Amino acid sequence: MRFAEYLRPGQVTERRLFVQAGVTDAVYRLPEADTNAAVLDLAGLERARAELAADGLTLSVVEPVPPMEAVKQGLPGRDRELARLTALIEAMGRLGIPVLCYNFMAVFGWTRSHVDLPGRGGATVSGFNLDAFERAAPAAHHISDDDMWAHYRYFLDAVLPAAERAGVTLALHPDDPPVPSLRGVARIMRSPDNIARALAMSDSPAHQLTFCQGTFATMGADIPATIRRFADRIAFVHFRDIRGEAADFVETFHDEGKTDMYAAMRAYVEIGFSGPVRTDHAPTMYGESNDHPGYATLGRLFAIGYLKGLYEAARAGAAS
Repeated sequence: MRFAEYLRPGQVTERRLFVQAGVTDAVYRLPEADTNAAVLDLAGLERARAELAADGLTLSVVEPVPPMEAVKQGLPGRDRELARLTALIEAMGRLGIPVLCYNFMAVFGWTRSHVDLPGRGGATVSGFNLDAFERAAPAAHHISDDDMWAHYRYFLDAVLPAAERAGVTLALHPDDPPVPSLRGVARIMRSPDNIARALAMSDSPAHQLTFCQGTFATMGADIPATIRRFADRIAFVHFRDIRGEAADFVETFHDEGKTDMYAAMRAYVEIGFSGPVRTDHAPTMYGESNDHPGYATLGRLFAIGYLKGLYEAARAGAAS
């Protein structure tokens, strides 16, 4: 298992703190200018890789992908978006960056109804309540399950050959929150069975899964059993936890949610997972800005230590 953290351009202090905490790999968010460019700036991505390497970090994952709303909604212009995505995949292949994390959530991506709820000791956490979200605005779209599956098939047919040639793994993130729909827009990656259906659409080695523990927990899944179910398709892990279920949940510190995190870590060890894992959606702690909910620094440092401790314990338990 490789310990990774999510970094935006220019986060020098954060990346040095993460390295001091034992992180070895970077999950990199492209600058907005790059994600919207018609052709990816390969030199810019190469510079980012070199800057991260100078601080001791290997650039292992790019997350998220450039915008592709036309692809997800089946609109005119989707082929231009796919060409831009293919350019990114080709650049990653040339630079040896192995994993691209993406989602297939149309119109509404990562969605929370609240980002300022009180957590343990006065920390700030995010949460989601479907009724509150639906009441806040009327449905403005209608995209069915069948539509979304057809659009996903088009996407896979377009990008998997390029990913195979480049040696880049496309790692599908489940829908967050995993509810049937949001304001008329279907959410198809909402259950373990639907994820299995998506993965069954191609056995390409480039077609893999981002196992977002918190999202599978909101689905009500048995986390260790689901890790084992997808053992041969997990390329990347988001390590987090929640209390509640898909239509009504709050995010938590990593040691106080509904999941048996040690049992989850034992499952990763048992399946021999050796890819990158990053902590995800940590609470904002005392004295920090909540400008980027889930991605302030102190909560992630706490989570890294907890994650590493679980891993050492799970490895020792497996060896005994």
